[in-house]
Amino acid sequence: QVHLVESGGGLVQAGGSLRLSCAASGSTFTIYAMGWYRQAPGKQRELVAEITNDGDTYYADSVKGRFTVSRDNAKITVSLQMNSLKPEDTSVYYCHVDSRVWGAVTSSLRRYDYWGQGTQVTVSS
Repeated sequence: QVHLVESGGGLVQAGGSLRLSCAASGSTFTIYAMGWYRQAPGKQRELVAEITNDGDTYYADSVKGRFTVSRDNAKITVSLQMNSLKPEDTSVYYCHVDSRVWGAVTSSLRRYDYWGQGTQVTVSS
C-alpha cells in the first residue's frame, strides 16, 4: 500500500510564507502526477497545484503567481512553496498522487488516487 507523509503546515500571518512537503513510500507504483488539494470546512475539495512526470504544472487561478509546486523524482517527493499567503488560503492541504498503470489486455491506463492525511494551514489577518 502506498502512503504519503506530509509536513510543513502551521500558522502564519498574512503576507508570510510556508513550504509544504510530501514524501511517498510503500509498494511500487507508477506516478503520473503529484500535487496538492485543499478543503476548508463546508467547501468542496479543490486542486491547488499539480506537476506531472514531464514537468508540466497546473495552478488554480486563486494561487497563480503566489504558489510554486515542484518535485524531486529521485526522492519521490512533492513540495508547495506558498508565498504572499492570504487568510482565504486557510484550509487543510492534502498531498495527492495520480498513479496510472498500463493494462495490456485492454490497451488502456488504469488510474489510482492516493491521498495524504492532510496538514492544516492557517493564515491570520
